[in-house]
Amino acid sequence: MGDDWAEDHHDVEIVDEHGKVLARRRLPEGLAGVTRLHTLLGEHAPPEWADLDPASAAAQVVVGIETDRGPWVGALVAAGYTVYGLNPMSVARYRERYSTSGAKSDTADAHLLAEIVRLDRAHHRPVAGDSATGEAVKVSARAHQSLIWDRTRHVLRLRSALREFFPAAMRAFEGLDAPEALQLLALAPDPDTAARLSRAKIVRALTAANRRDVTTRAETIREVLTAPELRRPAPVQDAYAAVVASEVALITVLNTQIERLGQVVDEHFGRHRDADIYTSLPGLGVILSARILGEFGDDPDRYADATCRKAYAGTAPITRASGTRSGPGQVRPQPAPRRRRPAVGLLLHARIARCPRLLPVIACPRHRSPNRAPPARQPLGRHPPRLPPAPHLL
Repeated sequence: MGDDWAEDHHDVEIVDEHGKVLARRRLPEGLAGVTRLHTLLGEHAPPEWADLDPASAAAQVVVGIETDRGPWVGALVAAGYTVYGLNPMSVARYRERYSTSGAKSDTADAHLLAEIVRLDRAHHRPVAGDSATGEAVKVSARAHQSLIWDRTRHVLRLRSALREFFPAAMRAFEGLDAPEALQLLALAPDPDTAARLSRAKIVRALTAANRRDVTTRAETIREVLTAPELRRPAPVQDAYAAVVASEVALITVLNTQIERLGQVVDEHFGRHRDADIYTSLPGLGVILSARILGEFGDDPDRYADATCRKAYAGTAPITRASGTRSGPGQVRPQPAPRRRRPAVGLLLHARIARCPRLLPVIACPRHRSPNRAPPARQPLGRHPPRLPPAPHLL
């Protein structure tokens, strides 16, 4: 079955093992659509399936769909169907194989997905059978990471605005997302107001942020803020001050939500059976361990060996050879996907490779002697080490 999904409906096509079209339907999203889909598949099931038990019969149904998440996919997996979450980029290449005109329609895409899983499913991977706890860890860890990325964007916007009209603030505060910096910038978003800040207000902000030596630091901050500086015209300065105030408010809210979501990540990750294994690795805390678990999943049968895990992490080399050109210069590592890069990066970090307990399972770079230590700041993606097939082997 090919399933071309949209926000409110699904175009499905059912074919037999010889490619004969048995049915085409447009089903609504939700429980009513899934119920009609089960009925449709039951009506077109081969007669010999009647002798099979329900689980074996459901496993004979192979579904191709361009996503691996959501309640619809969860319902298909729960029904026992073999579901392939196909990459949309791969499907686009298959589309060129079936049609060179560039024509595209929902019905044609449903037929294309059905043909892919009928003829070429051996080159694709079914949806991973992760546990519910593993899925919860993945959802919460990804949301936590996205909020951190959002905060970084707003901090950079705040820094850009301050650089244009209030550069003294960047020298006064070590981090623009620190609690004391946000509190003082909320009180004084422009240089004129900041110059009138009292020493007592600065001390209160540093004390609330649990900083040390608050008296000395408060005096240093006040000296920087009251030093003579170039000024922009008053209307321009007022406009920039409004931008700074809005960015400070957003960063403050993001800090609060990141902390709360971090507690949710900790709660879900603490319930997982492999939590102690991940946190036992050197350099891994709860958040990074949850990201690694969420990106790799906890399905024990998902990776056949260490090479498969390495390829999924984005560190497997891609060989590019054409004609008579070949050799080491034609091999380069595959760039890790953006979402997996922070999670798997720590596993491949040099300081883990230097850990004596992990040396038996992490290989040295091919061009270096096994007895020679890797450089301290070796680029991460140039010579990636080998990963074990499962975390418990560490």
